[in-house]
Amino acid sequence: MSYYVTTPIYYVNDAPHIGHGYTTVIGDILTRWHRQRGEDVWYLTGTDEHGLKVLRKAEQNGVTPQEWTDRLVETEWKPLLETLDIANDDFIRTSEARHEAGSQAFWQDLYDRGEVYKGEFTGWYSVGSEEFVAEDDVVDGEGDDEGHKVSALDGSRVEHLTEENYFFPLSAYADRLLELYESNPDFIQPESARNEVVSFVRRGLKDLSISRSTFDWGIKVPWDHSHVMYVWIEALLNYVTAAGYGVDDERFGELWPADVHLVGKDIARFHAVIWPAMLMAAGRPVPHRVFAHGWLLVGGQKMSKSKANGIRPDELVDVFGSDAYRYYFARALTFGADGSISWEDMRARYHAELANGFGNLASRVAAMIGKYFDGALPAAGPQGPAEEAVVALVEESVLEADRAIDRIAPQDALAQVWRIVEALNGYLTEQAPWQVAKTAAAGGDAGPGAAEAAQGRLATILVTAAEGLRVLAVLLNPVMPKASASLWESLGAEPALGALADQRISAAAAWGRLPEGSVITKVPSLFPRIEDAE
Repeated sequence: MSYYVTTPIYYVNDAPHIGHGYTTVIGDILTRWHRQRGEDVWYLTGTDEHGLKVLRKAEQNGVTPQEWTDRLVETEWKPLLETLDIANDDFIRTSEARHEAGSQAFWQDLYDRGEVYKGEFTGWYSVGSEEFVAEDDVVDGEGDDEGHKVSALDGSRVEHLTEENYFFPLSAYADRLLELYESNPDFIQPESARNEVVSFVRRGLKDLSISRSTFDWGIKVPWDHSHVMYVWIEALLNYVTAAGYGVDDERFGELWPADVHLVGKDIARFHAVIWPAMLMAAGRPVPHRVFAHGWLLVGGQKMSKSKANGIRPDELVDVFGSDAYRYYFARALTFGADGSISWEDMRARYHAELANGFGNLASRVAAMIGKYFDGALPAAGPQGPAEEAVVALVEESVLEADRAIDRIAPQDALAQVWRIVEALNGYLTEQAPWQVAKTAAAGGDAGPGAAEAAQGRLATILVTAAEGLRVLAVLLNPVMPKASASLWESLGAEPALGALADQRISAAAAWGRLPEGSVITKVPSLFPRIEDAE
């Protein structure tokens, strides 16, 4: 069994923005954390390349759809993974042969089961969201959309069309879906998304058109090559085709069902209604959980290309670095709710929390061990109440951070980690090792035995701080891999940070694993100040 996590496959009509980066980073943090526990992990992302929207975009640019998607995948979407330090295990493209083969096998099976019928579709279709829209959800557009009909679901323009299509009897699965939501409340999260999905299904489901016959950019329906599959009913299949469906049954059995589908809330209905219904019809298990995150708001508006507020991830990474980017989106936003972001907030958090809080802590401790103990970790003396308080807080925070990851609350996990950062900074301020060092350096002038006691006390304080930093390197490794590796190296910790994946994170972060004599070196600032990040 693997811990199998997916992002949505991203639509390649344009370049990625930070909304795409948000989902991908959170998935990466989850899978890195589970991998560091020693679990068998599989992390999937990829691109959705079919449909009318891609076809029209390619035509506008004077190229074929395949040329258009090839160009964007290689120049924009795959480089995004490198920019954000994403450790994905697979990248699926819906134009790949394995996806075509698996998709055709899946729908041929449903056709053979009697789960497909032929009919005529007359109604509204949103090219922007590649979605059939019910009459009740179509309204008159306003502003830039005046004179057009738009979808009340997401504001996209709709077109009226009539064509002969194949249909999937989605309406027949309403009761089974409601039973799924009732028996497994965690299937669709957070609660707000669950409530919307339940309400949507209770309104009544209509059968779903699963093919298009007016254009040919897509996967051909296996029993009728004059039709191509409706983009959503083959795009959703990426989660199983990447896992080996229709190609490698043994691998599919090991990976499926997925543990978590991470999606934006605007596509939660596809993943929590259409997708499980398809799987039920095929006699396959449904995923364990669909988790829908909120919108990123820039200037109070949902981010989109049409509003010219679609910020590219590399614009932020070029200034703050990938670690700070990953930290900001995991820490500043509540995963599952809408969240406002701004350049000013990112800059403020960078300096307050990373440069001054975490980075300065690491720098101070390394500098003092270098100054007072020639860079070799001394033997600690007995713990006093101050040290016992630090250890107790660390143990509690490690446990709570681990639990937060299990409920997909990275913001809560980082809040627990930052309790440790703040506790260590407070501990150093209260214990004032620089003052203790003066007593130790005074020798006999400090009184009989005072200098020796002070030297022992100094060692205890700095060992406590260094061990706290070692724990932080373990906990922050899934979030900020570059800074964590640098800190780990500066502490002389063994084995290599990536080699810890043979135990639960609670064991790797257990207190007292940094041995006496470890060579502590001062490395360049983990998070140097950025003077012009305006």
